[in-house]
Amino acid sequence: MEVKTSLLDNMIGVGDMVLLEPLSEDSFIENLRNRFDHNEIYTYIGSVVISMNPYRSLPIFTPDKVEEYRNRNFYELSPHIYALADEAYRSLRDQDKDQCILITGESGAGKTEASKLVMSYVAAVCGKGQEVNKVKEQLLQSNPVLEAFGNAKTVRNDNSSRFGKYMDIEFDFKGDPLGGVISNYLLEKSRVVKQPRGERNFHVFYQLLSGASDDTLKKLKLDRDFSKYNYLSLDSAAVNGLDDAANFRTVRNAMQIVGFMEDEVQSVLELVAAVLKLGNIEFKPESRCNGTDESRIKDKNDLKEMCELLGIEQSVLERAFSYRTVEAKLEKVSTTLNVSQAYYARDALAKNLYSRLFSWLVTRINESIKAQTKARHKVMGVLDIYGFEIFEENSFEQFIINYCNEKLQQIFIELTLREEQEEYIREGIEWTNIEYFNNAIICDLIENHQNGILAMLDEECLRPGTVTDETFLDKLNTICAEHQHFESRLSKNSKFLTDHSLPHNCFRIQHYAGKVLYRAEGFVDKNNDLLYRDLSQAMYKANHSLIKQLFPEGNPAKVNLKRPPTAGFQFKASVGTLMRNLQTKNPNYIRCIKPNDKKASHIFTDSLVCHQVRYLGLMENVRVRRAGYAFRQAYEPCLERYKMLCKQTWPHWRGPAREGVEVLMADLQVPTEEFSYGRSKIFIRNPRTLFSLEERRRQCLQDLATLIQKIYRGWKCRCHFLLLKKSQIVVSAWYRRYAQQKKYQKIKSATTVVQSYTRGWQARKLLRELKYQKRCKEAVTTIAAFWHGTQARMELRRLKQEARNKHAVTVIWAYWQGTKARRELRRLKEEARRKHAVAVIWAYWQGLKVRREYRKFFRANAGKKIYNFTIQRIIQKYMLGMKSTAPSMSPIDKSWPARPYRFLDGVHTELRRIFHHWRCKKYRSQFTEETKAVYEEKLEASEIFKDKKALYPSSVSQPFKGDYLEISKNPKYQKLNSAMDEKVLLADVVNKINRANGKGTARIFLLTKNSVVLADQKTGQVKASVPLPDLTSVSVSTQSDGFFALKLKEGSASAIKGDFLLSSEHLIEIITKLHRTGATAADSEQLNIDISDEFLVQFKHDKVCVKFIQGAPKNGNSVSCKRKNNRLLEVSVPTTA
Repeated sequence: MEVKTSLLDNMIGVGDMVLLEPLSEDSFIENLRNRFDHNEIYTYIGSVVISMNPYRSLPIFTPDKVEEYRNRNFYELSPHIYALADEAYRSLRDQDKDQCILITGESGAGKTEASKLVMSYVAAVCGKGQEVNKVKEQLLQSNPVLEAFGNAKTVRNDNSSRFGKYMDIEFDFKGDPLGGVISNYLLEKSRVVKQPRGERNFHVFYQLLSGASDDTLKKLKLDRDFSKYNYLSLDSAAVNGLDDAANFRTVRNAMQIVGFMEDEVQSVLELVAAVLKLGNIEFKPESRCNGTDESRIKDKNDLKEMCELLGIEQSVLERAFSYRTVEAKLEKVSTTLNVSQAYYARDALAKNLYSRLFSWLVTRINESIKAQTKARHKVMGVLDIYGFEIFEENSFEQFIINYCNEKLQQIFIELTLREEQEEYIREGIEWTNIEYFNNAIICDLIENHQNGILAMLDEECLRPGTVTDETFLDKLNTICAEHQHFESRLSKNSKFLTDHSLPHNCFRIQHYAGKVLYRAEGFVDKNNDLLYRDLSQAMYKANHSLIKQLFPEGNPAKVNLKRPPTAGFQFKASVGTLMRNLQTKNPNYIRCIKPNDKKASHIFTDSLVCHQVRYLGLMENVRVRRAGYAFRQAYEPCLERYKMLCKQTWPHWRGPAREGVEVLMADLQVPTEEFSYGRSKIFIRNPRTLFSLEERRRQCLQDLATLIQKIYRGWKCRCHFLLLKKSQIVVSAWYRRYAQQKKYQKIKSATTVVQSYTRGWQARKLLRELKYQKRCKEAVTTIAAFWHGTQARMELRRLKQEARNKHAVTVIWAYWQGTKARRELRRLKEEARRKHAVAVIWAYWQGLKVRREYRKFFRANAGKKIYNFTIQRIIQKYMLGMKSTAPSMSPIDKSWPARPYRFLDGVHTELRRIFHHWRCKKYRSQFTEETKAVYEEKLEASEIFKDKKALYPSSVSQPFKGDYLEISKNPKYQKLNSAMDEKVLLADVVNKINRANGKGTARIFLLTKNSVVLADQKTGQVKASVPLPDLTSVSVSTQSDGFFALKLKEGSASAIKGDFLLSSEHLIEIITKLHRTGATAADSEQLNIDISDEFLVQFKHDKVCVKFIQGAPKNGNSVSCKRKNNRLLEVSVPTTA
């Protein structure tokens, strides 16, 4: 049976501030402190979650906790951020309501961690599957990338988000994530060039220098020493508990998971290195002849390295740092920059370069994580944005941050009241108007189109003439002087003239969270956010692939003389869009509070928490919630919780739950003005009434516990008595059985002894008889054995004598035969010696006669003739010998007989060459024209693919058939054959690869002299026809797969749908024939063959990288193609043994 729990059970302090009694700021803070001291960091205000940063790990975010809060009512368990995330997710999934989760609080309060917890909870409870897990992983891994480029160490927080982030997570009808869209607001780009004492620049600079390999730093022209870069603060470069090297590896891995290509990652790192190099550029003054000062770069080494990284001509960028060109209609005026202006231009370029890179990263992440389907999606938005900021010195950044928080407070109050009103109307409870502070007047003071502070700031920035922060402040003093929420020392309102807490160059605004003093210095420059056009044009001239995208206004062909929109105008538009987006969704709020400024656990600073409670408007929120009814609960859980207080409802109520609650409340005599009945809930006006019910319930539970203990103890004693009684009966029965067994065993033992004696006597008598009979039989057997032995020995002696006689005869005969043989051998040897002597004498005689006959022919040159004769005879013998020892007629037979004499070396080599040419000629004379063409194709295939593609060796033994489909004979393709005007050189079935999922579709591939045709395999309908001149190149991998890409000429009619990615079993033959046909065509260029394991394919408007990797054999050792993201198709080729 499931145990029913409630928010009110085992409560430390008050879990819901709406129930706090009495309600005051002190009791509010004390309740937070009490819960914080007991590790209860979450507290509710109705449906709003207050989150205290514990500055340590707590065991409340485990997978078991996720399962505990999964599919549970919001108030069913103790307050937790998982309860809010689960409520939002279930409302989105089951009720089809778009949700948004607004996370606010000051720096260090834990907003970023809260957003991670919400996203991790949603990822844990939604569906599973390969595609779903991939989307969840990409959404979660986008955080490390954005944190590296958008977070920094501040005095309040070691990982402070220096930008606002709003992420829309899109779900399908089942509640599974499909993708997301991220919006960023107001990156603190001034931090790039200057950081306050005790703070760092953005994390990515330190991570790159600490975690990149030596080769990477060498390519980026960087050094690991932080002190060599002016833009990096040294007093807090190392942060305790922050491993920059490990975080860099995490960021690189996260970028790969999200879908960044390797060249894109390298481009991003080059831009980060360029920003560091940019900070090292320093200027010196130089006087001109006309008396004006201009700036010159001191050391051009950093400028040179930066230009090499970005592919910019050094002279172009150097001029942009020294001159400024102003264009007005038909006029151009070029002025020199002094040293201060040059430093301003350098810092403006660094800030713009980094902020635009950050915006590009957000856009690139959105391309990877966006939903692929175009159907309607359910959306859950997560807003992680700065909280209200009040510093000792507040400037333009704090002004627009506080403006954003004013708008969020306004929508928070409006949506909270609207939610309360809708619930009262839904339940049929009379709605009473609630008085509250409406901060619309403050928002109007800031954003009014005519007299708002932002409008006046834009007007001042665009006004011709001298524009300074003082003129802007004068304008505010003139127009806003009578506004009740604006204060200035120089305004027309006389009550501020003697206010010494208000400096002359400042103004003060009464925000909903309190008064904030703003210093007007820097407002105009920061709002202008001006980047000189010369620098934009210099950046656009860069050869770097990413720079041109970041500075489109630098294109000389698209010069726009209008001033770019100001930072205030852009932020106001972004906030307006965000507010409209939030109003279309059901809001959920998380208010983050920092307990202390020391970033230490177990420390609770009352003044700091009180300050945050005020500017977050939490007391106002509680008062709004308590203006009507403080507590409401559905009838079923209410009756289940309090039914033991009434005899009529205990232990079971058989009727409807509402009637049971009415009986219960009547029996308890609760005053009718303290509660009201809704359609599905009971509403309790005062928390004291609820606590009274809880107190009665606790007393009743104690009485019930006593009754249960009494009944249990009586039952336990009865069970013990019955057990003893049953045990006594069992013991008696066992004893009687034991006594009878003993008596039976004694009788059985006596009987056994008597029987054994009787059987022993009988056995001994029988044994004596058997022994006598055995002795008689043994005597007879012994006598017979002696008699048979005597007879056998006599027969043996007779047989031995006969054998000796036979052996003697045989030996005598053998000796006689040997004597005869030896005599005959001696006779034959003597006769042979006589014949040999006669032959020797005859040979000597013949030689003497010959010498006498020919002696008269020899003269002085006899030796030379003998030598020539001998040589001729040797050559004649060599030539005749070659006839029998010549190798086979095969041209590939490399064997050749060895030369018999050294002087025949040259002849032997030349004869081998002549013989090889002759047999090659004989072999070629056997070829027909068709055979010659096949061998020429094989030779061309060898030139293209040998030692370059692993598939080539297996294709050598396979003849090039060409028409594999027999298209002219097959009646199935008669219609397709009649549609072809030219001779078909190759016809085969290929697979056309789908970019969306990597699967193949069968197509007929036809090659003619002038075009390539793809047709449907089933119907024979022509799907695409590409003229060979439109074909620029073919890309294949180096591995044993059959994939190839036909790349089309940009701008041609065939390239409208993009390139073709195909696969075939006859890849070598198709590419060879394409290459030969393209080379012989008169109007086409040589077709390029690109052999690489990674190449780009154009699909309509997007370029997709096709990457080939070695993988374990799957699906029967077949090649598999899988889409990894929008920009990557991965082909897994089984490893060959």
